[in-house]
Amino acid sequence: MEELFTIVGRPNIFSYGEIKSATDSFSLSNILGRGGYGPVYKGKLLDGRIVAVKQLSSTSHQGKKEFMTEIATISAVQHRNLVKLHGCCIDSKTPLLVYEYLEQGSLDQAIFGKTDLNLDWRTRFEICVGIARGLAYLHEESSMRIVHRDIKASNVLLDADLNPKISDFGLARHYKDSMTHLNTGVAGTLGYLAPEYAMMGHLTEKADVFAFGVVALEILAGRRNFDDSLEEDEKYLLGCAWHLHESQRTLELLDSKLIEFDEEEAARLINVALLCTMGLPQRRPPMSKVVSMLTEDIEVTDVDTTMRPSYVPEWQVRSFSSSYVSGSGSSAQQSSRSQISALSSSSKKPGNHRDTSPLALSPCSSGGIDEGAG
Repeated sequence: MEELFTIVGRPNIFSYGEIKSATDSFSLSNILGRGGYGPVYKGKLLDGRIVAVKQLSSTSHQGKKEFMTEIATISAVQHRNLVKLHGCCIDSKTPLLVYEYLEQGSLDQAIFGKTDLNLDWRTRFEICVGIARGLAYLHEESSMRIVHRDIKASNVLLDADLNPKISDFGLARHYKDSMTHLNTGVAGTLGYLAPEYAMMGHLTEKADVFAFGVVALEILAGRRNFDDSLEEDEKYLLGCAWHLHESQRTLELLDSKLIEFDEEEAARLINVALLCTMGLPQRRPPMSKVVSMLTEDIEVTDVDTTMRPSYVPEWQVRSFSSSYVSGSGSSAQQSSRSQISALSSSSKKPGNHRDTSPLALSPCSSGGIDEGAG
């Protein structure tokens, strides 16, 4: 782990004994969740700080590369809407990341899980703005240009005041301002993948913009981007949102639990989410503009209904399903992730098929994708 000493903003190094004591010898009662890396424990340091300890298990699908990526990325950035890394431990068989503890867990649990949280309109709107601010910082304001690559509700954590913090930087990529895009193996979560990235491996910050749009719609609608229990024309949230917008019934998308809401703000947020999910990446706004549109610093651009996201043949969705391998887990603290392998080769299959489904909204939407050769 010599790389740690070359990292900008080098993290604090904790001893194994400190972390073992903090977690009560990694007691099962302290487990907050399980992620792609391994289990996540709640702990209390000697100075009284409550922390979340993310453990890289020996059987992890992710490994040292993503462990180092996460440390390097989160150590180099600091923003109120990004989870804070307190440090790490490398003198054990299983490396450990020590994060701030977020009392309200993950956004997906707050929206989709059984919880006593009441996310009213103002809270939901402010969560969307907070996520947008965090992404704008990563893309445009930090010392390095960073694409997160795995923005989803389970990778957003909530503090005691329900302020959102983006977490899980294991898939993040850095690139220079002079570069138009990165060609890389596809990694992330089906349901949130931008079409150009999923199909061609062309990665820019606009992939995060697309994912933000999907998350914003989930927050507004109070449902996951794919729900197999619904009628066929309602299963895919993004397709449903575009259809309602085209039919001038935009506000019908809102969660029925929202008894009171600001109609103008709701329409604005839905429009911004649709702009973020446009099929052509160059038509999606940068996150700084998203923030400005949400906060009314600038007017919302009209949504071009010819720019709805791309569709792919149904056989590709089925090929994604057949790629599943078992797995479960969370982001830094509480969430869920399944692993999927081998995606890019599916886009090269020959044949003519009539059935189509949204690429970014496949029934595998909760699954993660392991990065292939890039």
